[in-house]
Amino acid sequence: MNLIFLPFLIAIFFLPASLMASNNSILVQSTTSTKNSGFYDYILPLFEADTRIFVNVVAVGTGAAIKNAMNCDGDVLLVHSPEHEQKFIADGFARHRYDLMYNNFVIVGPKTDPAKLGNHQDARLAFQKIAHNKAKFTSRSDNSGTHFKELSIWKKANINPVEASGKWYIETGSGMGTTLNIAIGMRAYTLVDKASWYAYANKHDHTIFVQSDLQLFNPYGVMLIDNKKCPSVKSKEGQIFINWLISKKGQAAISNFRINGKSAFTPNAK
Repeated sequence: MNLIFLPFLIAIFFLPASLMASNNSILVQSTTSTKNSGFYDYILPLFEADTRIFVNVVAVGTGAAIKNAMNCDGDVLLVHSPEHEQKFIADGFARHRYDLMYNNFVIVGPKTDPAKLGNHQDARLAFQKIAHNKAKFTSRSDNSGTHFKELSIWKKANINPVEASGKWYIETGSGMGTTLNIAIGMRAYTLVDKASWYAYANKHDHTIFVQSDLQLFNPYGVMLIDNKKCPSVKSKEGQIFINWLISKKGQAAISNFRINGKSAFTPNAK
């Protein structure tokens, strides 16, 4: 062996595993709900064991995840706002949206129920009662999928809550965990995806009031970022990740994911 190359070979041999795997890894831009619920901690080791492709996740609100993907910072986008996902495709940043899974949003609040929501399973009516009674409501106000859904319900209720910002309508500009903390501290209502609610430990005396309304349907989609827009995208590895998630094995794994014994997501790949 040529001794000139020996130090180089030794250096390669002792490279950290994470660095050696970097060429066989992908970056997923995703939502906080999937990350904070423990979904990735559960699902990624299963995928990585099958494929030896390693997945790094950036977990932010849907709006920020889409913006990051449009800046070519990532290989795969996994979010939960179909309207914004379709615009992402229309703008040429992906060719196809794959249905992946769904759950639903829930409206939670203190058991004292100051807005008198009772047991009515109508999200629009619940928001109207919250506004009418000037009961405190915390909003993420962060352009996340949860925030987009919340705004769509206020619109259906013909209410502009921002007019009451700082009064009964509290805009946190923060993620779901912080927004829930503030809601519980202020004895306020809020909108939260069911997986995040199941995973949240400090519920105090808050409970679910509305959860069955079809308006609260929360679908997740996954897309490969188009390498025509973003030449750096690892299309092969990214598509393998998507194909695994929507396969029978991946969908069964999603179905088996539990938070404190409760099913968090329902697979719905076609």
